[in-house]
Amino acid sequence: MESNSQIIERNPTAQRQDEEGGEIDPLKLALVVWQRKWSILALVLVVGMLASLWANSLTPIYRAESTMLFERKTPPVMSLEMMYGFDSFGFEFLETQIELLKSRALAERVVRDLNLTSHPAFDPAQQPKQEPSLFSLSGLRQRFAANEVVPVTLPEDLQTEQAASAAQVFDAATSAVMGSTSVEKLGDSMLVQIQVTMADPQLAASIANALGSSFIESQLEANMDMSMSATSWMNSRLEDLRDKLKVAETNLQAYRESEGLVDVNGVGTISAAELSGTGDRMIEARSQRAEAESQYRQVQGMQGNWERLSSVPAVLGNPLIQSFKGDEAKARARVQELSRRYGPKHPSMLAAQSDLNAASASLRAQVEQVVAGIERNYQLAVANENSLKSSFEANKEQMQDISRKEFKLRALQREVDANRTLYETFMNRLKETSATADLDQSNVRVIDKAITPGGPIAPQKSRIVLIAVALAALFGVGLTLLLDFLSNTFRGTDDVESRLNLPVLGILPLLKNKQRTELIGMFKSDKDKSFSESVRTIRTGVVLSGVDHPHKVLVITSSIPGEGKSTVASNLAFALGQMEKVLLIDADLRRPSLARSFKFPVGTPGLANLIAHTANLEECIKTVDGIDVMCAGTVPPNPLELLSSPRFAKAIEALKARYERIIIDSPPTQAVSDAMVLAKQADGLIYVIKSDSTHIPLVEKGVGQLLQKNVPIKGVVLNQVDIKKAQKYGYSYGGYYDYYGYNEGKKSKA
Repeated sequence: MESNSQIIERNPTAQRQDEEGGEIDPLKLALVVWQRKWSILALVLVVGMLASLWANSLTPIYRAESTMLFERKTPPVMSLEMMYGFDSFGFEFLETQIELLKSRALAERVVRDLNLTSHPAFDPAQQPKQEPSLFSLSGLRQRFAANEVVPVTLPEDLQTEQAASAAQVFDAATSAVMGSTSVEKLGDSMLVQIQVTMADPQLAASIANALGSSFIESQLEANMDMSMSATSWMNSRLEDLRDKLKVAETNLQAYRESEGLVDVNGVGTISAAELSGTGDRMIEARSQRAEAESQYRQVQGMQGNWERLSSVPAVLGNPLIQSFKGDEAKARARVQELSRRYGPKHPSMLAAQSDLNAASASLRAQVEQVVAGIERNYQLAVANENSLKSSFEANKEQMQDISRKEFKLRALQREVDANRTLYETFMNRLKETSATADLDQSNVRVIDKAITPGGPIAPQKSRIVLIAVALAALFGVGLTLLLDFLSNTFRGTDDVESRLNLPVLGILPLLKNKQRTELIGMFKSDKDKSFSESVRTIRTGVVLSGVDHPHKVLVITSSIPGEGKSTVASNLAFALGQMEKVLLIDADLRRPSLARSFKFPVGTPGLANLIAHTANLEECIKTVDGIDVMCAGTVPPNPLELLSSPRFAKAIEALKARYERIIIDSPPTQAVSDAMVLAKQADGLIYVIKSDSTHIPLVEKGVGQLLQKNVPIKGVVLNQVDIKKAQKYGYSYGGYYDYYGYNEGKKSKA
């Protein structure tokens, strides 16, 4: 078992993380859903019936379809594509035709051709009753049933007893036709399908066919009007283009003669080559000038100091300088060598010094010559760069002049070419206008005409009912799992061990319709075999957990009142009393219950009297069915101070010498802090939890407080467990609940 510090660390946050990070048990979820199967089934049946009734009340909707083909065709009279700049069979063109099929102008034409304003579906005077509004419950119901397609209904302001104006009826009929029409492209083909959805199948077919034929007629009329307009416009423009071409040719020839231009391209090529060569030489000269300038700047600041000049890289790089510096170094080394042996006036020393002076003089003269050469090179490099720059500027100006002439010449030539091309194009197109035989043909035709639909497309009653049933089932299952997830209580031993990391000593079954006095002595009376065997299991757990170090003083507590800790304490005391000498103490000095449960006389002295020295030990102890019981006694005004006093500790020590086992019934941990004080005098503590009732955070807080005080919690008793209900949820109690005792209890009840 883990230490108390480890348990504290995992309780409650770490345990909650472990549980949330664990895998979901599908079998457990299935059992939870199975437990509520009849409720879910009832919900599904009710929703299915309502959906069926609703689907049967919907108005049938019919859809008529016609198919049109857009064929590739070359315009016979003139190229409209060249005039208006679009590809007649591109994606954009087909999308444009689809939008034209859905346009209001085409819908108005269909309304006029079919005289829909006098049809009963559009004429308010012929409608016997008001149709449901588009925004009413019935209208929304029809919208859903028809997959977002609404049958033809007129605005409410037209559905009055007064006769509507012809314009209003026409406008309403046009809007209804547009709203009931959909046009879509069939895959990647050139086929376009027109769909008209209405409550009248024959009317839907008529409108679908009328839309196709009206569109073809409108296209033919548009082509004819465009051809006639283009021909008239080209006739008026041809004379203007001829005059513009003549003027452009005259201007081009005049400019050539005035500038004396024969071959501008050849002159430009020669000038460009010269300019490029001059530019290359100028770049090379600029580089040489920069190099000479760098050397010049190095020596300019050291004028008069030939020794420093000799060490400048520009000077030092000269081979003669290096040779003279070597001679000087040798002479200087000779002087230094002789100075170690001779004095300054020795002949050998004087000769060596003379050689050094001569070498230095030669080096100085050579340095001055090199410096002078560097200055001359810099001046020549600057002069060369300036000369090339002047030549480059002259060539560039000449090139720019040629470019200006060439630019103007090309502009005049382009104007001539453009005018000639435009003139020839218009002339050719004008000649083609004589071929007018195909003007009445169109590149679109109807492939399949619409026929009267044989059956409605909506409402899809079976689909509606199926979707409603599926949603109801999903809702029922989801609600069941949600309620189970939100149930924040302990239902089984696995919950206790996983959330609290404490052993479960046993469980006690729920005993319905039992009084407190019956529950206190239920083990002793042995009226319920399963309950008695459960108490024996708890007793075994208590005894085995203290084999090496017996728990002589045991504190029984819980989180809140009403969890049955007093019942557990008294029945455990009776069970242990069969083997040991046991004392049961009621330490709940605020709300004592043992005296009333055992029917002690009012005013019977107890623990409070013993600590306060108002009664002796023999007066405070009563024997009940083989065990000694000490009730709370007179309720004091300061229970916590009384239990914290040294007199209580001395009393417990005295009782330890007299009894083999002391069971203390403690107040709840979340009500008062008496349990903390009592636990200091105990060898172990048993925590009682009411199954499927006490909230988990409340128990985690109580257990955490005890563990933080290093209270030795020996285990948990899960009390008032509804065994039948728990087993339906799939909770197993294996070693915590005696199978034979449970079966015997069932037989005795039977």
